[in-house]
Amino acid sequence: MTSLSAQIRGFHQSYWLPTAASMRRWALASIVVNAGITVTGAGVRVSKSGLGCPTWPRCTPDSFVPAQHDAHAAFNMAIEFGNRLLTFLVLAVGVACVLAAVRLVREEPGGRGRRDLVWLAWLQPVGVLAQALWGGLVVRTMLNPVTVSVHFLLSIGMIVAAYALFARAGEGDAPPRRVVHRDIRTLGYVLLGAVALLLVAGVVVTGTGPHSGDDAASRFGFDIETVARLHADIVWIVVGLTFALLFALHLTDSPARVRRAALALFGIELAQGVIGYVQYFLAIPALLVLLHVLGSTLVWIGTLRVVFLMRTRDPLPGGDAADAAGERDADDPRVLAPSTPGDATA
Repeated sequence: MTSLSAQIRGFHQSYWLPTAASMRRWALASIVVNAGITVTGAGVRVSKSGLGCPTWPRCTPDSFVPAQHDAHAAFNMAIEFGNRLLTFLVLAVGVACVLAAVRLVREEPGGRGRRDLVWLAWLQPVGVLAQALWGGLVVRTMLNPVTVSVHFLLSIGMIVAAYALFARAGEGDAPPRRVVHRDIRTLGYVLLGAVALLLVAGVVVTGTGPHSGDDAASRFGFDIETVARLHADIVWIVVGLTFALLFALHLTDSPARVRRAALALFGIELAQGVIGYVQYFLAIPALLVLLHVLGSTLVWIGTLRVVFLMRTRDPLPGGDAADAAGERDADDPRVLAPSTPGDATA
């Protein structure tokens, strides 16, 4: 009983009396739940449960929860309603991020210089509300591929905000400075743009392919072979850019943390490519679609990690948050070196 009460007290203190480390944990939780709901959303689609709850905000015209409906199977209703319930988990984590950020900025010595934490945290619950409203539009447009695509891309945007919060919570207030060569940092931004383009191409393929979410849903009028090949071409561009980045990081003896992140990203991309080609030649089985959506989300998160690790700020006193996350090289003097005009980034 004592242990349970201590756990409850620790959970409460993680957002009410937060430290930089607990703030980062809440931001990490936000990354995880946003990534998770993108995968479960794909599960709704491949199980043909997109209109399992045919109305919004109610599940059926007369009930907010699943009820007998002649046109929809109970299984499909349960899948769609379960995904709607997960929205409340994402919202709860987002609210916890806001509480932790507000309390941290108010209570932490020098915390008032990091008000951007509060703005980044607020993007989580606001994004959830926007997603919920957009989800209503998805249902009302009978799973139009444009609205479905935007629904996914909004989650991708929320992951950006959550990762920025995660990175920023462990930093001080000094101006950012790069820890790699300027041209390598530029290459990182190019890679980020290419991955974003890849995600857009991916939703076009999805909106053209067979898994629409319901037999009544419309599809893009593109040729599936053409858009799939275009998507594959962009994949090769992304893989090539990642290899070039990895090679440049090793050639210039960049910080080990950045090289490890780039290598991890390269490995995720190769695994994702294998899944993509296998699902294409096997006529896009549902299970591989879920793995592919998970892989695309991990590629995005991995790319964000590489880009954020290529710059740093003065660490927080004690450095516990970043050290606990394994994002700092204690033996690398460049990471903790004083900022110089040549190192500053815009």
